[in-house]
Amino acid sequence: MFFKPKIFLSSVALLLSLATLFLSSWIILPAPNMFFLTLAVGAPEVSPWLFLLNLLFLLLSLFYIRRRKLQRLVCIFSLIGLLICGWVLINIPPTQMQMAKAMKQGLGANYLEQIPPQVRAKMQIYPFNLVNFFWGIPLGKTRHQKDILFASPGGMPLKMEVYQPPEVGKYPAVVVIYGGAWQYGNTHANTEFNQYIANHGYTVFAIDYRHAPKYQFPSQLDDVRTALNFIRKHAAEYEANSERMVLLGRSAGAHLAMLAAYQADAPPIRAVVNYYGPVDLTEGYKTPPNPDPINSRAVLKAFLGGSLEELPNRYQIASPINYLTHPLPPTLLIYGSRDHLVQARFGRQMYERLHDSNTAVFLEIPWAEHAFDAVFNGVSNQLALYYTERFLAWALFRQ
Repeated sequence: MFFKPKIFLSSVALLLSLATLFLSSWIILPAPNMFFLTLAVGAPEVSPWLFLLNLLFLLLSLFYIRRRKLQRLVCIFSLIGLLICGWVLINIPPTQMQMAKAMKQGLGANYLEQIPPQVRAKMQIYPFNLVNFFWGIPLGKTRHQKDILFASPGGMPLKMEVYQPPEVGKYPAVVVIYGGAWQYGNTHANTEFNQYIANHGYTVFAIDYRHAPKYQFPSQLDDVRTALNFIRKHAAEYEANSERMVLLGRSAGAHLAMLAAYQADAPPIRAVVNYYGPVDLTEGYKTPPNPDPINSRAVLKAFLGGSLEELPNRYQIASPINYLTHPLPPTLLIYGSRDHLVQARFGRQMYERLHDSNTAVFLEIPWAEHAFDAVFNGVSNQLALYYTERFLAWALFRQ
C-alpha cells in the first residue's frame, strides 16, 4: 500500500474546511450552553480570520484538489463559511453609520466640536481598522498600581487597581466595574481596555465587589458606593478629578454602575457607560432568553436570594429601570443583537425610557453576542471602543 500525498492533503483540507465552517457557524447559531457560548462570542469577532481561512480552502479546492467528490465538499463548506463571515464584514459600514447617527441624535449634531482638539487627536481615526485587527490596537504606556485596599466589609478585603497616564497630572476618572453574573470576576479583567483609556488621558479605577451567592444584593451596590467614596476622598493621591467621573461597567458590572449612578444620593457622576448590562431584573426573570446558556433565573436567585415570586420588591429595587424618576447622568448603552444572556431588547427599552427626559445613546451591534469586547481588537469592540472614547471625551472634557 502506497502513501498518496495528494489524497492525504486533500483529506486534511476537507477536515480543516469543515472545522473552519464549524467555527464560522457560531456567528449565526445560538449557543445552547456555556461551552458553545465561548465560540458564539468569539466567532464574529475574529470573522476576518475565518473569512481568510474559508477563502484559502475554497482556492485549494478549485486549484489543487483533483478528486471531484472531495473538491465539491470542500468548495461547499468554504462557500457557506464565506457567506457567514461575509455577512459580518459587509454589515460593518452600515452599522458604523447607524452608530454615528445615534451618537448625534443623543449628544447633538456638533458633539465632537465640544471635545478639545488635543483630546480628539488621540482618538481612533476609524471605527474599524483591519491593521489594528491583525496587529492589535496600540495601548501606549501607562502607570499601574495594584492591590489598593479600599474596604474590608465583614473582614472581606476589597481592592482596586489604578491605571494612570504616563505623565504626572490631574485627570478625569473612569471607574470600571467588571462583570461575571455577580458571582465571579476580578479587577484584572479587561486590562487592555483600562490601559488604552488611561493612556488617552484618564485615571482608571478598576474596583472589586463581593460576590453572590455568599453575599447577596445590596452588598455589591454597597461596595461600589464605598469604592466611589474612597476614590473621591483619595482622588488627589491618584491624580484624579473627583468632579469629573464616569462609571463604566460590563454585564453585571454595568448593572451596578447604573444603580450606583442613579441613586438619589449618588456622588457627582458625569456619565454612565453600560456594556450589555441587565436593567430590568423582574422582566429578565419572567422572560429569560431562549436558549439560556447561563440559566438566568438561577443567577438571579443567587444574586437576590430567591425567586421573583418570593422577593418581588427586591427585584424591583435592584432594577435600574425603576430609578428614572429624577434627572440622571448621560448614559451610553451598547448591546449585541445576538446576546443570549442579556437581550438587546432590554437595552432598547432602557433607552426609550431614558431619552424622554435624559441624555442617552443606544448602540446595537447586529452580529455581537454577550461579552463581545473580550476580543479587544475584534470587530465589535473596535466599533464600541471608537464611540465609547468619544462619549467619555464628550462627558468629561467638553467645553
